[in-house]
Parts: sequence; C-alpha cells; structure tokens
Amino acid sequence: MAAALELDRVSKTYGAMRAVDDVSLSIGAGERVALIGASGSGKSTLIRIASGLALADKTSGKVASFGVGVQEGGRLSREVRRARRHIGLVFQQFALVGRLSVMTNVLVGALGRVGALRGTLGLWNDDERRTALAALAEVGIQAHAGKKARELSGGQQQRVAIARALVQGAKLVLADEPIASLDPKSAKRVMDTLVTMSRDHGIALVVSLHQVDYATAYFDRVVAMNAGRVVFDGPASRINAAFLTELYGASAEELILPSQFAVAADAAAREPAHVS
Repeated sequence: MAAALELDRVSKTYGAMRAVDDVSLSIGAGERVALIGASGSGKSTLIRIASGLALADKTSGKVASFGVGVQEGGRLSREVRRARRHIGLVFQQFALVGRLSVMTNVLVGALGRVGALRGTLGLWNDDERRTALAALAEVGIQAHAGKKARELSGGQQQRVAIARALVQGAKLVLADEPIASLDPKSAKRVMDTLVTMSRDHGIALVVSLHQVDYATAYFDRVVAMNAGRVVFDGPASRINAAFLTELYGASAEELILPSQFAVAADAAAREPAHVS
C-alpha cells in the first residue's frame, strides 16, 4: 500500500528565510507520528505543504497521499482534489463556523462527496445525518449537536473538528497544534480522542505539538524539526529533556515541562566535572 503521506525533498522559502529545508518524510497507513519543534522550526509550514494549503518551492519534489498527488515543483497536482477528500485537517483555532450548529459543522466533512451546492443549501439526507450523529457520539459530544459551535468550550470545538474528519472519511489526519490553546484537562481529552480515532479506524495521524510530554505519552514515533530541517526521526522512547537540550540548546526549554527541565538541569549539575 502507498504511504499515507510522502514528502520528497520539500522546501519552503519566505524571503531570505528557509521555513522548511529539504525535508523528506514518509508516514505509513495507520501510523501515528508526533511532529515536535520550538517556535519557528517549520512544523506548521510542513503540515500546510502536506495538505496543499501552502505551495512548496519550485525546486521541491512531490507530495502525495496514498499515491495521489498533492503538489510537485511548487504547483498543485491535478489530482489534489481527490487527495484532499481523504486528508482531514484539525487546526489550533478549530476552523468551525461559529454561527452554525455543531451538526452542520460536522456535516461539512461530507462536502467532498455530496457537492458544494447541496451542502450549501443544507440538503443533507438521513444517512448523512446519522453518520454525523454517530461521529459526534464517538467523540462524546452528541448532546451538543443542536447548539451553535461558538457556544461550546475550546476542547469541545476541537472534538467537533475531529468528528468532521470522521464524517469526511479521512484516511490521513493532519493536526496542527490542536491542543495549544486548551487547558490540560481539555488537552488530554482531545489527544485521547485523536489517538482513539486513529486506532479504531486505521487513520494515519500526524500531530504537531509544542508539548513534548504529550508526544512521548501518545506516540511511538517522533519527528523533531529545527530551523526547517528534520533533526530526529525515531522512537519516542529516546526523547527526554537531556536529548532535547542536545538538539535545541536553550530553545529546548520551550518544549519541556518546567519540572522536567529542572530535573535535567539538576542531573547535569550533579555530573562530575572532567579533569584533564
């Protein structure tokens, strides 16, 4: 089976800054990967390139999902619409229409199958509504189906976005900092929901995270970026405060919980000095 996501020598330049620098990456079907890095490391840009929301540089190779082209050489593929039908997106700021009902926001996930006109007119059939209610039940917020999206808490809105991806029938979900604006309790609930969705439906999941403790708790594979490049791609078991400090230097403090950073600093302070 083709990879859920394949990026070949992808770069993205903004003026004099190389936001993504010659990145190649392959994510298998059903695989769950955490994408970590300090602010400005290129995580969000990479996710936007992977979904076709941002065009890579003309010198870049191909971006594809399950063998269907997204873009190549800085141009969208002719197949991009077909690729996007199975790529679900979850954003930090939820990307919901606040004035519309939770139910309608979730049904938007079906637009790739039913067409924009029927979706715009709200002409959803009974099967589509049942599918949406089942998705809301799966993420634990079916009781809020009739409320306006803006009436929900941040964590609940993020679960609406996940339900939308389920209705879409996504085979790959790209989540860009989905818990960055949430309190710890809501963040845990959202991460539990994302990982359960991936496991139960065999959906490949790529989540960019600022909080490394979540990356190591929920994922087996971690891809670390720094200055637009992949500086580590391997098992989450290798990620700890000392290793992050080795990769990022002073910027590592952004990624580590204060308690973890203090433990690492204490351990380093207790290490005997080398005598020449």
